[in-house]
Amino acid sequence: MKERGGKGGSQPSVNERYTQWKSLVPILYDWLANHNLVWPSLSCRWGPLLEQATYKNRQRLYLSEQTDGSVPNTLVIANCEIVKPRVAAAEHIAQFNEEARSPFVKKFKTIIHPGEVNRIRELPQNSKIVATHTDSPDVLIWDVEAQPNRHAVLGATESRPDLILTGHQENAEFALAMSQSEPFVLSGGKDKSVVLWSIQDHISTLATDSGGPKSDGNDDKSTESPKIQARGIYQGHQDTVEDVQFCPSSAQEFCSVGDDSCLILWDARTGSSPVVKVEKAHNADLHCVDWNPIDENFILTGSADNTVRLFDRRSLTSNGVGSPVHIFTNHNAAVLCVQWSPDKSSIFGSSAEDGVLNIWDHNKIGERSGPASKFAPGLLFRHSGHRDKVVDFHWNSHDPWTIVSVSDDDESTGGGGTLQIWRMIDLIYRPQEEVIDELEKFKSHILTCSPP
Repeated sequence: MKERGGKGGSQPSVNERYTQWKSLVPILYDWLANHNLVWPSLSCRWGPLLEQATYKNRQRLYLSEQTDGSVPNTLVIANCEIVKPRVAAAEHIAQFNEEARSPFVKKFKTIIHPGEVNRIRELPQNSKIVATHTDSPDVLIWDVEAQPNRHAVLGATESRPDLILTGHQENAEFALAMSQSEPFVLSGGKDKSVVLWSIQDHISTLATDSGGPKSDGNDDKSTESPKIQARGIYQGHQDTVEDVQFCPSSAQEFCSVGDDSCLILWDARTGSSPVVKVEKAHNADLHCVDWNPIDENFILTGSADNTVRLFDRRSLTSNGVGSPVHIFTNHNAAVLCVQWSPDKSSIFGSSAEDGVLNIWDHNKIGERSGPASKFAPGLLFRHSGHRDKVVDFHWNSHDPWTIVSVSDDDESTGGGGTLQIWRMIDLIYRPQEEVIDELEKFKSHILTCSPP
């Protein structure tokens, strides 16, 4: 199995930290589900909401299974039950077994993926459509509802993608994004290029297609997946492009980061050259980038230098000058993923090879209050439930303080992977008076509803 970056989470203090964390679960969390994975998952993404009920919602979850070759690599579509706030009892969320599967996570469908799944992204305009990156130059597009359910046994034929996006000259393994405003896809790879496609170009591809029957994904190799060419290829990096992201309000504006330590902003309307190139955004390779969906001036980057940096694009100039608004320093290993909250413009998360997922509030820089303030300015919460590198996480837009996170666990923690769905207690991020008032209303409601 291929790994990204070096080994993380192998310090002697990991088990000690984990034991301490587990004892604090009933105090720190409103809800937590722990799910042991047989195989590591390098990517996790929320899908569409399926059902809303009184005490919990049901929602799709997309995962990958990165195997050792004894069985095929798969793209997994799961159904998750999301317990609503103030429903789970403290004793219940504290009672979990690290080796067990959570009853809240159930496999719904398996797609046999051609190669391992390094990255999954859902299409905002239709979250049943997902894109995946594997160890190839192509981006694969899947209609997860239309794809047949497959049994992942050795020798099974690979599922057939609904669409293949071509344009990279070398493998493109991690950098992948979908536009919020139009069905556009963005990718980066080892060819040092950023590549842009429109899924709408598939319509013209279909018009010239031979019209042959679609394969059921089992044994028909004669019918190949339709392919579409890139809308644009953008050159400016001097090394592998590790992550890309669209401007939230434009499919024509986007940014990229790479192993050349650069952050580059692009605008497809002005040609294929960089608009702004920050030559040394970090002191090492950049692994991840995210663009604030609420305040589009702010861009986050995470790096092998263990830091997260916040940039204001208004202070970046075309000659490559630009210093971060703030450098966030609490991780002690390479940062693998950064993501803004879909709900609050100042809140974001960062996960790293140190096994920690931090939640930050950049509005609180300068304040010295809250349980996490002794660690670093702006740090709101430390999720220490993983015992190895946290390779991916995703905020839930339907339940904004609920997060899914996955770790790639090495042999020291039993191998495989761990998936956790969790929501910190709201006393951490809401005004204390507001929470107390709400609890008083709950108390009044319980007293009026209880039998005499």
